[in-house]
Amino acid sequence: MDLVTPQIGLVFWTTLCFAILLFILGKYAWKPILAAVAERENSIESALSKAEAVKEEMARLTSENEALLKQARAERDAILSEATKVKNQIISEAKDAAHKEGARQIEQARLEINNQKAIAMADVKNQVAALSLEIAEKVLRKQFEDSKKQDELVRDLLKDVKLS
Repeated sequence: MDLVTPQIGLVFWTTLCFAILLFILGKYAWKPILAAVAERENSIESALSKAEAVKEEMARLTSENEALLKQARAERDAILSEATKVKNQIISEAKDAAHKEGARQIEQARLEINNQKAIAMADVKNQVAALSLEIAEKVLRKQFEDSKKQDELVRDLLKDVKLS
C-alpha cells in the first residue's frame, strides 16, 4: 500500500513545484497566450465579417448583373424590333417606289406608243392623200384628154351647183 498512498514530503514538493510553475506561467506565459488567442479570435471574426461583406457584395453585384442583363436584353429586343420596323418600312418604300416607277414607265411607254401611232396615222393619211391626189390627177387627165368628156363634166358640175 505504500505505493498507492503518497508521502507528505512528496505532496509538499509537488504542490510547491506546481505553485511555482503556476506563478511563472501566470506571470510570463498566460498573458501572451491569452493575447495570442484574443488576437486570433479577433482575426477570425474580422475574416468572417469580411467574408460576409464580400458575400453581400457578391449578391449585390449578382443582382446588378442580372438587372443589367435584363436591361441589355430589353435594349436588344427594342433595337431588333426597331430594325425590323425600319427594314419593313424600307422594303415598303422600295416596293412603292418600284410600283410608281413601273407605272410611270408604263404611262411613258403608252404615251410614246400613242405618239408613234399618231405620227404613223398622220403619215398614212398623208400617203393616202398623196395617192388619192395622184389617182385623181391620173383619172382627170384621162378624162380631160377627150374634150367632149370635159364639156360633159362641166355641165354636170354646173347642174349640181345652184346659183343663189
